[in-house]
Amino acid sequence: MLDPKEGMRIHDPCCGSGGAVIQCARLVKEEGGNPANLTLTGQEKNIGTWGLCKMNMLLHGYIDADIRAGDTIREPQFLLDNHLMQFDRVISNPPFSLDKWGGQEMAEKDPFGRFGYGIPPATKGGDWAFVLHMINILNETGKLAVIVPHGVLFRGGAEGGRIRTNVLKDDLVEAVIGLAPNLFFGTSIPAGGVLIVNKDKPAERKEKVLFIEASAEFQEGGKNQNCLRREDVEKIVTAYRDYQDIEKFCRVVPMEEIAENDYNLNITRYVDTTPEEEVVDVAAVARELHDLRERRAVVEAEMDRYLEELGYTGRSA
Repeated sequence: MLDPKEGMRIHDPCCGSGGAVIQCARLVKEEGGNPANLTLTGQEKNIGTWGLCKMNMLLHGYIDADIRAGDTIREPQFLLDNHLMQFDRVISNPPFSLDKWGGQEMAEKDPFGRFGYGIPPATKGGDWAFVLHMINILNETGKLAVIVPHGVLFRGGAEGGRIRTNVLKDDLVEAVIGLAPNLFFGTSIPAGGVLIVNKDKPAERKEKVLFIEASAEFQEGGKNQNCLRREDVEKIVTAYRDYQDIEKFCRVVPMEEIAENDYNLNITRYVDTTPEEEVVDVAAVARELHDLRERRAVVEAEMDRYLEELGYTGRSA
């Protein structure tokens, strides 16, 4: 969905072992581009994981990948003239619902101005802190795909709700994709899905958000881990690219309707997946009931005859 191309700068501010960045490079190669002409960058707080990411890049042949260690919110490492470096594509699966993300005091004094849409709440505020950082490192035509927990889509509160409202009013959100449960390792918090932010929406997508309900698209992979099959990925990507309604799966929603719902992005508000009620043929049911009554009368008459032959004068005996 990010559609990375040769020559782009691709960044993951919570890169872990680097898998998302590597997949972007792999896609460019599969589509005939030269991944050597990509700028691949990432930042990771955990030093051990940072080392794994550096090794992973080398093993995949991306020796020029720039992976730096540090806390993305408190100490962003990718700066240019004391400003945040800008990227064409940002892709990330940040840690969910961090309490110790930096806090209000840090955000109010943030030298990079990342919290203009609002200061994330102290409790579970890490989700919006990461999303706001990612929005701020996109260039004027940049696109972001970030995995978020359910709360980001609908959680209220003075700050969480206000941030989401302001981001939507700026028409940055292009799509919200609901995913199947248990797709991700290392977290007990279920992922709500993928949030797609596009700073250069095509004219036909402006003031609209595409909601894709893909929580049923998966293959069970054991008691704790599910996976997306190739056909699941293709179905989701095709729906995103076509940007049209598909009954019970996706819907393009005008911003006016989202505003009427207090800028709530809960997918089930917009995509009805309720099974269709079976149409009942009342006349057919009435005929069947009549036939059953007639058959019952025949059976009762036959039973009475057997009882009389056995010397019983009535069924009550």
